[in-house]
Amino acid sequence: MSELIVIGHDTVEKAEAARSALFAMVREDLLEVTDAVVATVDAKGTIRLHQMVDFWTLGAGGGAFWGLLAGLLFLQPIAGMLLGATAGALSGAMTDFGIKDGFMREVTATLAPGKAALFVLLRASASDMVIARLGESGGKILRTDLDPAAEDHLRATFTRAHAEAARVQTADPVPTPEPAV
Repeated sequence: MSELIVIGHDTVEKAEAARSALFAMVREDLLEVTDAVVATVDAKGTIRLHQMVDFWTLGAGGGAFWGLLAGLLFLQPIAGMLLGATAGALSGAMTDFGIKDGFMREVTATLAPGKAALFVLLRASASDMVIARLGESGGKILRTDLDPAAEDHLRATFTRAHAEAARVQTADPVPTPEPAV
C-alpha cells in the first residue's frame, strides 16, 4: 500500500534538505520512494514543481536518439533528430507520473509566498524511524492519505522528532575546563 505525506517548510532550502535526507534513507534501504517533489510559491504567487525526474529532458533525449536513427534511414539525420527531440519533449512534458500535478498545485496554492512543500509518495508505510528522521528536518505535516488514527500517530512521531532535534541544536555545549597555567 502506498502512502502520501505532504510536509510544509518555511523555506525552499529546508524542503530541499528534507528531500535530500529522504534520498539518503533510500540509499540506506530504509524506504522506497515512488515520487518526491518540492513545490514552491514565489512572491508573485507562481507555483513551481521541482520534480524528482525531469520528463521533458528525458523525453527530448530519447526522442532525439530515435529521431536520429529514423533520419539515418531517410538520409536526413539532423532533421530526424530535431523532429524526434521535439516530439519526445512534448511527450515528456505531458507525462504525469507519481503524484498528480493538479493535486500538488492545489495544495501549494494555500502556501504563503516563499514557503515550500515536500510531497512524498512512498511504496509502503513509513516506519516510525523514517518519520522521526524526516521530522528532524523540521516543517509541518500538511496532508496525508492515512486513516485518522495512523495520521495522528504519524504527526505525533514527526512532532516529537522535530522538538528533540530543536532541543539538541539549542542545548548549551558542555563547557571545557580551562587549561592550568
